[in-house]
Amino acid sequence: MEIFKGLSPEPVWGYFEEICKIPRPSKKEDKIIEYLLRFADSHQLQAKKDQIGNVLITKPASTGMDELDTIVLQCHLDMVCEKNADITHCFDTDPIQPVVAGDWVLASGTTLGADDGIGIAAALAVLADTKIKHGPIECLFTVDEETGLTGAFNLQPDFLSGDKLINLDSEDEGQIFIGCAGGKDTVARFIFEERDLPSKSAAYKISIQGLKGGHSGDDINKGRANSNKILARFLLRATEKFDIRLADFNGGNLRNAIPREAAAVVLVKKDVEISFLREFKSFEADLKRELAVNEPDLDLTIEKNPAPSCVVNRGTQKALLRSLNSCPNGVLAMSTRMPGMVETSSNLASVKFKDNYLIEVVTSQRSELESAKDYATEMVSSVFELAGAVVSHSDGYPGWAPNPNSVLLQNTVEAYQKLFGTQPDVKSIHAGLECGLFLEKYPNLDMVSFGPTIKDAHSPVEKLHIGSVSRFYKLLLELISVN
Repeated sequence: MEIFKGLSPEPVWGYFEEICKIPRPSKKEDKIIEYLLRFADSHQLQAKKDQIGNVLITKPASTGMDELDTIVLQCHLDMVCEKNADITHCFDTDPIQPVVAGDWVLASGTTLGADDGIGIAAALAVLADTKIKHGPIECLFTVDEETGLTGAFNLQPDFLSGDKLINLDSEDEGQIFIGCAGGKDTVARFIFEERDLPSKSAAYKISIQGLKGGHSGDDINKGRANSNKILARFLLRATEKFDIRLADFNGGNLRNAIPREAAAVVLVKKDVEISFLREFKSFEADLKRELAVNEPDLDLTIEKNPAPSCVVNRGTQKALLRSLNSCPNGVLAMSTRMPGMVETSSNLASVKFKDNYLIEVVTSQRSELESAKDYATEMVSSVFELAGAVVSHSDGYPGWAPNPNSVLLQNTVEAYQKLFGTQPDVKSIHAGLECGLFLEKYPNLDMVSFGPTIKDAHSPVEKLHIGSVSRFYKLLLELISVN
């Protein structure tokens, strides 16, 4: 171990350093799967892989502890792949470059992958340790959690034997989660017609950068700006004032990340060019005043661009921009069941010009209530259908209903109090976890979720708090020794 030398617990940081070297984008987890199977073989542990790629590694109970219940430790193998525009990095082949910065670990211009790499590292440390005392352990590593929950959806009902599951995919140390929101994606597609470039016009590229972004579940209530909303707001204003013509719009990437960057190419007639540039400067000043507290690094730029081959027909352009401006985004309702928790939200995740005259808009809705989730998708659908788009939905995934009478929860709270002398927060999380899907296959599962502190997950400023990793791992070891 080089980068994390001296950090505690050493085994966890050692495995996390190894994991950072292994590319593991969603749906491309082959290399980390191979690593896990080699790990199991080298430690003489039983391992199996199902058809979808989920891996289960089993460790028998310590001597005299066979009477304890089997505990399932669960985490996902993939990571969100986001980077700053000025960073050259191929997530399919290049290792993550972690850096220790004071009390935190982060990566160099990319997502760190602590979500859920640190969970994998903790599970491996438990499996490798021959000195800790514990009951039977099963470690479940699922695939493609971030872009489709594919591993959880396809988990077979006979893959696990344990009835108690600890999900290692939460991001606030000191908090124990016993529920999560369900989610569904809504995708709108516009078909446009090409038009010739307007005569006597100039091409400009407008870019939005410098936003914080973040997880569209955990961070949706933090007042972070959405680059697609900002860009569409200006483009609609400029369309109505100066009759600009749209040639390209490219904003955001992942459905579960608040978009940080967006860019568009537009054509403006030269006789209004100066007024158009003044309008942009005025808009820039307004936005920086509006977002000075929550988005201090907001960067809006405009620059001359090579002339594109065509522009979008006026009707589709206005329909697209008006629907983007109208699309619900951010917190839609706060929970009445768990004060302080977001109940329902929507994220305008990405806007992309595709081949074959297609513009695709991806949004994601979340709620702790299935009915509210459905209503949110209906609202978003209505906006785009009124604009003439063809709308479709993903199958979605269920929420995880809290069980305050959980035996595993009681044991976890007692273990936390014993170790740290304080009461942990017990709550539900607005982000999606795989637990709801596990309950469909294993209705008797007793589950909790906890983890170390991770800030700004799903963004290039994702960071992992060093001290929280030690407390997280101590709690995990205490819990597996008493259940």
